[in-house]
Amino acid sequence: MNQNLIPEFRTELHDIADWWAVNTIDNAFGGFIGEITVDGEQNPQADKGIILNSRILWFFSEAALFSGNADYRLLADRAYNYLVQYFWDEQHGGVFWALDHQGQCVNDRKQIYAQAFAIYGFSAYYKLTHNEGALEFATTLFNLIETRGHDDQNEGYLEAFARDWSGLEDMRLSDKDLNSPKSMNTHLHILEAYTALYVAAPSAKVATGMKRCLRYFDEYVINKENNHLRMFQAMDWTDISTSISYGHDIEASWLIWEAVEALHEEALEEQFKPIILAMAETILEQGIGAHGEVLDAYNFEKQELLDERVWWVQAEALVGFLNAYQLTADERYYDAFERVWEFIKKYQKDQLKGEWHWLSVLDKPHVGDCKIGFWKAPYHNGRAMMEVCKLVVKITDA
Repeated sequence: MNQNLIPEFRTELHDIADWWAVNTIDNAFGGFIGEITVDGEQNPQADKGIILNSRILWFFSEAALFSGNADYRLLADRAYNYLVQYFWDEQHGGVFWALDHQGQCVNDRKQIYAQAFAIYGFSAYYKLTHNEGALEFATTLFNLIETRGHDDQNEGYLEAFARDWSGLEDMRLSDKDLNSPKSMNTHLHILEAYTALYVAAPSAKVATGMKRCLRYFDEYVINKENNHLRMFQAMDWTDISTSISYGHDIEASWLIWEAVEALHEEALEEQFKPIILAMAETILEQGIGAHGEVLDAYNFEKQELLDERVWWVQAEALVGFLNAYQLTADERYYDAFERVWEFIKKYQKDQLKGEWHWLSVLDKPHVGDCKIGFWKAPYHNGRAMMEVCKLVVKITDA
């Protein structure tokens, strides 16, 4: 194993964090700018989304914990204060979907995916600061998801609700998604959020929620016939997916394992280890591009490969492959990890202006490309830098 991995990935972590610290502060209206174009131009009137802002809160909280950098802690404070003041719904509970640039709510829907990311951010901030208010917000959101978001009849979690938690006709997370009542993506990030809350403040109630979510993956979400995730489900869990997402497959492989490890139960480890390794193996066989990168998706209705190289997919592949290597010592996974990292440095990272391109320089830019936006945060790539360092320590200490 390359002994310079930790210094190299720490350097990239600081490159990412420092870019966000310098470029994204909204000095006019508070919090953080809602959009910076692919060319680095700020759009000061862009809406501010909860996904971006909860991920910023998570990232700077974790980066401050990981590095001890006091400036990152100040940015975590800024993100926390803005989220609590503007995104929190005092009347009905939960967080709003979007605000305008001045902090006025422009979309008050309660997307369960968004509630989960707020838990993720609040839990990290609680770990950093021991602020009891942050833990209270996270716990309140956990209880809301469990009581309002869960389908007690068919099991699983529903996608979205109106501000007052009544039903919605259109539950889609984004324009790219199917209008389905349940999705892999929401369940994955509920599991991720519950794991973060459990690590920050262990409780039997949260552990029960994690185990239930793990069971949903085992029984409903993971297709054991092909080792891919079922992306969208009807109310009764009928699979209505039209594609495979290689990025979500490799991301889920390590996030599921992270949850299993946090619970420290041998039976769960024995159950899920072969499942998540089969997922990683399948990506190794089916999802690798000509340059060692992980491709985007395969639409099996159109029989069409979507071979764009997306920043978050490469970030999650780093962690997923290194996690598989840590569990197996199979050099193929380490080789895959190294190839993805070389691809990122050569084609995904913006060597001139900083941060990572949404699409690699091998791809044609399209509408929606940005350096920061509703879905573009320091969460995927920043997290990957920290997770790789932690995994290297595990591997070298073994």
